[in-house]
Amino acid sequence: MLRNTLLGLCILLPALVQSATAPLQTTAEKSGFVETGRYDEVIQLCNDFQKAYPKAVRCMEFGRTPENRPMLALLASRSGVLNAEDAKAKKIPALLIQGGIHAGEIDGKDAGFLALREALDAPEDKSWLKQQVLVFIPVFNIDGHERFAAWNRPNQRGPEQMGWRTTAQNFNLNRDYVKADSPEMQSMLRLVNEWDPIVYIDLHVTDGAKFRHDVSIQIEPVNGGDSELRRAGLALKNGVLAELESKGSLPLGFYPSFNINDDPSSGFTDGVAPPRFSTGYFYLRNRFGMLVETHSWKDYPTRVRITRDTINSMLRLTAEHGREWQTIAEQADARSRAKIGQKETLDYTVTDKVRTINFLGYEYSRTLSDVSGQLMTHYDESKPQLWKLPLKDDIIAGQSETMPAAYIVPPAYAALISAKLKQHGIEFSTLDKTIAKANTETFRADTAKQASQSVESHQRLTVTGEWKAEPTDIKSGSLYIPLNQAKSKLIMALFEAKAPDSLLGWGFFNNSFEQKEYMEDYVAEEIAREMMAKDPALAAAFKKKVAEDAEFAKDPQARLNFFYRLHTSWDEEFNKYPVMRLLEAL
Repeated sequence: MLRNTLLGLCILLPALVQSATAPLQTTAEKSGFVETGRYDEVIQLCNDFQKAYPKAVRCMEFGRTPENRPMLALLASRSGVLNAEDAKAKKIPALLIQGGIHAGEIDGKDAGFLALREALDAPEDKSWLKQQVLVFIPVFNIDGHERFAAWNRPNQRGPEQMGWRTTAQNFNLNRDYVKADSPEMQSMLRLVNEWDPIVYIDLHVTDGAKFRHDVSIQIEPVNGGDSELRRAGLALKNGVLAELESKGSLPLGFYPSFNINDDPSSGFTDGVAPPRFSTGYFYLRNRFGMLVETHSWKDYPTRVRITRDTINSMLRLTAEHGREWQTIAEQADARSRAKIGQKETLDYTVTDKVRTINFLGYEYSRTLSDVSGQLMTHYDESKPQLWKLPLKDDIIAGQSETMPAAYIVPPAYAALISAKLKQHGIEFSTLDKTIAKANTETFRADTAKQASQSVESHQRLTVTGEWKAEPTDIKSGSLYIPLNQAKSKLIMALFEAKAPDSLLGWGFFNNSFEQKEYMEDYVAEEIAREMMAKDPALAAAFKKKVAEDAEFAKDPQARLNFFYRLHTSWDEEFNKYPVMRLLEAL
């Protein structure tokens, strides 16, 4: 640990010496990276950078938090362009770097200010900022940042005090990209829609065990998404890993979380995150999402140094390849528009194929604890050890669905869903007339099960069933969401019933899967007898099901519902997903 501290300080020393009299230094730099500053320092530095570099930096507010704090971004470029409209017109790529989505994991804020100052102080003709616009958000979860205390991250070494994981409304912003409940995420998506960054970098500090690797880098598309973007994403990922290794880091290309908590021998599983996370969200927009996780048991100077090195690597790579990535992304956008009628992957899974990797750990023992009563792992950081561990990283496509021509949202849900579509920058229109017997598909759930407890303020819903042809009148006032647009993958992630983070899965339509009207049992008994008396075939079918289906036979409600479902009083809207698929464009 001492070696890491000295290495971190030695590499940061030039910046510390320079900043001894510089006005743009942070509390972290002043304290030798023992402390981190409060949010008022971010406000001050944002304005001070703009004053110090008026032609190259703009400090902008892009939203307000629930506790009314300003959400600030620093726009930095030596291209002469500091607004999104001109950047798009001149095809200047934007690189968005975000710190403090979990405000206890605050390395990105201090490393970002340091990297920004170094980039701005470089000779202008050699500056990486000539070929890009950097959109730097020092702190995303600002209200959480100001819930400031020691031990907010008990399994992390430094700084002395830090912010809190969740927002003032107790949202985990790193679960909110696709559902976008929080005001903070809604503001972030407006900024993303405005700038359309080619790469979105999400800076974190991982939890977990004690080992020698000091940072993990994950990028999508690499394992999921558009095939050409995957190739570019893999080259990008390998480039960052190689550069970090050349700087003395011990990087990983997957998230190092044990398959069995606290048991190193269980190894790891790689995968593609669902779109509640940044890396699972941006590949659906045909853009690169990058997750950086420094290791919590490295000290703060070391983690800041590694994060700064990562930012510098991305600034250099974006300067060299940003326009090329934009071209590939534009081609991916065109391919996304052309996939109507083809199968589209909704999620990814990992096969049972295992390979053994060398992993840089420490000597450890596992003993039964007299406190918790369970096996606990104890690491000896004075004794490096090479672990040979299993890794599952054979990632394949999971569920898929055919891409329809459009989705239809009925008027009753138009206000709710149109707001979500606007948040994600998705094109749609509102129909001004009724369309009779349209060629639609409907999803009626065979089973619908709500989670036993809420997640991120939602009662999640799991359904089984299939889409089936069901010509339907489309009412005036319905939303028409065509798939012939660049964000078609994201649209399917929002509206496919069985997609992992669909709006249905997050419980936005739970009312449709709750039975509101009912038939009293004594009435159902009478009707059942009447129906069997009139229809011997129905009576025979009922008796056969009782004889052959033990679960059905012992469930009184299921037996009565056998008849209730065939009665004219049955609610045909129950367990029907309100969103429809349209097979032909209007």
